[in-house]
Amino acid sequence: MEIPKKPVPIVNDWARPFWDAAKEQRLVIQKCKDCEKHIFYPRIACPHCSSDNVEWVDASGKGTVYSYTVVESNSPSAFLKDIPYVVAVVRLEEGVQMLSNVVGCEPGEVRCDMPVEVTFEKLDDEFTLPKFKPATR
Repeated sequence: MEIPKKPVPIVNDWARPFWDAAKEQRLVIQKCKDCEKHIFYPRIACPHCSSDNVEWVDASGKGTVYSYTVVESNSPSAFLKDIPYVVAVVRLEEGVQMLSNVVGCEPGEVRCDMPVEVTFEKLDDEFTLPKFKPATR
């Protein structure tokens, strides 16, 4: 059985700064200059006040697991070799939530409200993925 390649993100122009920063192992999110609220996922306008006056800012990279699931069966797929793996919603200190993976620990160790910090996984020369690992606080 031939296992397909893992998909890569489709990058819109307004999201390119996020992916460029990830290649540099930096986590960035948007912030509205008018209402001062942080924004994630990347958008062309603020979802809080509809302003298009948004900027990219460095995120702390620290947060907590809001929710998660452990994937234990997903075959045949490009992720077969990764099983079991954790897909989590991480709430960053800035208040936004990101869908990502928790790595660096056994899946059974992940818990809601668990402190995590960003880490990066280079896929290739074009893409580096932000993931999260248990915080060393």
